[in-house]
Amino acid sequence: MPMIDFPDPATLPPALREALSTHTANIYRMVAHSHGMGLSFLTMADAMLQTNSVPFPLRELAILRVGHVYEAPYELHHHERFARAVGLSEDAIAAAATGCGEGLRSEEAAVLRWTDTILSEHTLGEVARAEALELFSVTELADFVLTVGFYQLVCNFLNTFEVTTEGEP
Repeated sequence: MPMIDFPDPATLPPALREALSTHTANIYRMVAHSHGMGLSFLTMADAMLQTNSVPFPLRELAILRVGHVYEAPYELHHHERFARAVGLSEDAIAAAATGCGEGLRSEEAAVLRWTDTILSEHTLGEVARAEALELFSVTELADFVLTVGFYQLVCNFLNTFEVTTEGEP
């Protein structure tokens, strides 16, 4: 059970209560404590999974790397499943734990490197950005950076509120 209980759905604004009828994961239930931003968070989370232009396996690899760096077991639980579903190899899933791209495809090693660079330096410098634009379009690079940043937010939230998978459907 989380340190902080989930909000009572009866106390939520109607639009947020309605949105939670289709967002049943515990993170969404806990985010509902934010009456003002909860609905926007759900919209952004949907966009991350449904309209993100980064190829699915590379997106999941970046998300897993963020989850490992932030030591967020909830995030890892869900996104390891997603990663397998979109065809990310077991070697790549394992590499997300260390950030070491040795033995991976060059694109996967680069995604791990760029993710770590964004996490540690808060940017991609000129050389890394140019390298990323050899693999990604500008739109994909924008989505990649937004993905890394969004999942930093997600992991901070999960860890602060001690969200677990307990009781999830």
